[in-house]
Amino acid sequence: MEEEENTETIRPEFPTGRVKKIMKLDKDINKVNSEALFLVSCSAELFIRFLAEKSAEVAKGKKRRIMKLEHIRIAVQSHRPTNDFLLDSLPLPAQPSDHPITDQSHSRPAAEKPVPAGTRRIDDFFNKSANKSPSQIDNEES
Repeated sequence: MEEEENTETIRPEFPTGRVKKIMKLDKDINKVNSEALFLVSCSAELFIRFLAEKSAEVAKGKKRRIMKLEHIRIAVQSHRPTNDFLLDSLPLPAQPSDHPITDQSHSRPAAEKPVPAGTRRIDDFFNKSANKSPSQIDNEES
């Protein structure tokens, strides 16, 4: 009997160029192998799928049809390995207050949260910096 081979290629959903740029944010990484890029892309996709499924379970458990940040936080808190690295990056839940909500009373943007020395936040990669000016060259000739 003939066995049929599955020749269907697996392609990651995330754009590989963007994943490669994110990987290169690590100063220890100079070059990215295509196989490593493929594995990291697929791993990220599986992780996002896992997080979405767990968050959806939490939302269904609370009888909600819309998944919110609080559901993601609960899903992250309930899974120890994810909790260890992701919980600090999630925005804090909004605190109830006596004054009406204004633009300034929302939680701080992620860029303002303190991070340990020598680390970069992943969301800095996605924000365009508006105040970048060309470098000035100092002429030390007298």
